[in-house]
Amino acid sequence: MATQPRAWQRMLSGRRLDLLDPTPVDIEIEDIAHGLAFVARWNGQTHGDFAYSVAEHSLLVETIYGRLNPKAPPKWHLAALLHDAPEYVIGDMISPVKASVGPAYEELDQRLSAAIHIRFGLPAAIPATVKRQIKKADRISAWMEAVQIAGFTKTEANKFFGEPDSALIEDLQIRLRPPVEVRSAYTARHAELLALLN
Repeated sequence: MATQPRAWQRMLSGRRLDLLDPTPVDIEIEDIAHGLAFVARWNGQTHGDFAYSVAEHSLLVETIYGRLNPKAPPKWHLAALLHDAPEYVIGDMISPVKASVGPAYEELDQRLSAAIHIRFGLPAAIPATVKRQIKKADRISAWMEAVQIAGFTKTEANKFFGEPDSALIEDLQIRLRPPVEVRSAYTARHAELLALLN
């Protein structure tokens, strides 16, 4: 008799996260921060002595989201910080691979996102208007990454991600840091935002 394949992952916190049926009680910010700090964006194809991690990207997206939406409440800043949180267990799949995998990846991502949101006091589904603004910040971040560290020309980046308002990002620079430093920055920002929610 065939056994069911294992669908859970043990985290460093000791939690066992079921990827097919994730529950908020099995989610810890330390696990998320650790995983994201060691997951490379762009499949690691970036300049520099350290990989550009999903955690670093998430911090940048939250910063840009705040600039786009200066009056946004802390909970939506938290949603921006956590926008790629499922990648702590499913990795960062580049867009061409996501397209070839199909809807199964999106369904997995949505289940994990809902559990993560509930764990930290957010609605399971983020309102569409907020989600669009986070996506806009995400695309601006991708443009910056493409130009600053991934070898794209501005023309190429404009084609794939859209040309951002230069005044919005002119003082922002991609930072490449050791994973442990990024992990610490991510958990610290998460703690700051949670404190503002209470």
